[in-house]
Amino acid sequence: MQKLIKKYYNNLTALLHQITVTDRKTNSIGFYEGIEKACGIIMEQEGKGNKLMFIGNGGSAAISSHMATDFIKNGGMKAVAFNDCSLLTCMGNDYGYEHVYEKPIEMFAAAGDVLVAISSSGKSANILKGTDAALKRGCRAVTLSGFDSNNPLSEKGELNFHVPSNAYGPVEVIHHFICHSILDVIIEKKSMHNY
Repeated sequence: MQKLIKKYYNNLTALLHQITVTDRKTNSIGFYEGIEKACGIIMEQEGKGNKLMFIGNGGSAAISSHMATDFIKNGGMKAVAFNDCSLLTCMGNDYGYEHVYEKPIEMFAAAGDVLVAISSSGKSANILKGTDAALKRGCRAVTLSGFDSNNPLSEKGELNFHVPSNAYGPVEVIHHFICHSILDVIIEKKSMHNY
């Protein structure tokens, strides 16, 4: 059992050093620079009165809810995750599951808002459609994906974080780590400079 545990943690540690970040033109960006740029995008848009939106399925939906709450409570920023069960079931029933994020974003998003789209596979139709809807509304987008590095979501964001693993657990853990690191750096930056 301990060998399996050690293997798991060694793999997770190795993956943390293998995260890649690209821009919309798939140019590579260093991880620290990527986090810095993500913080800059969010802080810039927050300063203009814009909000932060999170979308994801399953474990990624849980990350979305957690991070929206933390950005509100700890970061003092306007944030929302569109995964209330009545909203999801209404949109899924009336429009089809692939539209459950697209429709609320069309109604709720304003130009300059920031979308954080989280998908382990980077191929979920509802996440792709939600991201497209946000971009059409003039939002800025940051994506987090895993599995295949050429997944369609990883080409849609202004910044695209990719975890090179095909296992949901490590991808989700690292996506959560990335989101928390962005928030925690913003909080520290604000406290240092009375932002």
